[in-house]
Amino acid sequence: MTLRFLAAPTDATTLGGDVRGGRLLSWIDKAAYACAAAWSGGYTVTAYFGNITFTRGIEPGDIVEVTATLIHTGTSSMHIRCTVSSAAPHSGVFTVASECLVIFVAVGEDRRPRPVRQWVPDTETDVAAERFATARIPVRRKIEDAMASVTYSDAGSAPRSATRFLAAPTDVNWGGNAHGGRVMEWMDESAYLNAARWSGGRCVSAYVGGIRFYAPIHIGDVVELDARLIHTGKQTMHVSVHVRAGDPRSGELKHCAHSLTIVAAVDADGDATTVRRWTPVTAEDIELDNHARELMAIRASLPSWSDAGPVPTFL
Repeated sequence: MTLRFLAAPTDATTLGGDVRGGRLLSWIDKAAYACAAAWSGGYTVTAYFGNITFTRGIEPGDIVEVTATLIHTGTSSMHIRCTVSSAAPHSGVFTVASECLVIFVAVGEDRRPRPVRQWVPDTETDVAAERFATARIPVRRKIEDAMASVTYSDAGSAPRSATRFLAAPTDVNWGGNAHGGRVMEWMDESAYLNAARWSGGRCVSAYVGGIRFYAPIHIGDVVELDARLIHTGKQTMHVSVHVRAGDPRSGELKHCAHSLTIVAAVDADGDATTVRRWTPVTAEDIELDNHARELMAIRASLPSWSDAGPVPTFL
């Protein structure tokens, strides 16, 4: 499935700036949904976004091409490889700006997972693509376990930023809930707010990993995002974002999504610049800082296309 359109000025982070990372995530989610829905023949939900890299910026006015390709099926899941490319309209030469692996799950009318027909690779490229998807499964589980094992409480002293608002009808997907792409935009904005406050200057999303969805967000729910700085590198800030939502009448919020975003500090020309170091103070701070380092080590073990075999032609 391929979507092609022009990036608009409203897609940019600031007036005259590049398209924000959260908007790319939303585009990827739409293309992957279209691919998953076409294959499954029904409604599907976003379950996981993994290892998303932003290699360069996209400018408003560029032609954007988002390609979603099915590379593996589970019992009810569909693993989809997504690539975002862009080109200046006058040149038409597309280069890759972002890529990732997305997992969608088919659900029935009862909102429970339903089986999907199995995809069988029949070319050398298809076999390599499926090998790539299956090789990432155990590593992804390590990341999920690591993210679930740490504690986030008020005992930490790390810089935090919180936003709260109501999920609007404009956020709705085809199933009546806030669509995954919109939720990811919220998480990217929340991480940006936290990182910008710490760095005191310009910053851009460089990487998003381990985006996991636990429960749907309904239109009219109050949505709360809690972003917390957990580690700083020489030029980067690692920000963990939790999303909770619930009925505003009861005030009871459930855990709906979680992600880790790496935000890079940049100067006026968009080049990476140094960021002041954050030093863990409490036991929880130290645990979360170690957690960030553990995730970096796990990500370093992720298989690449070269590990899987011939490079697929759609990249």
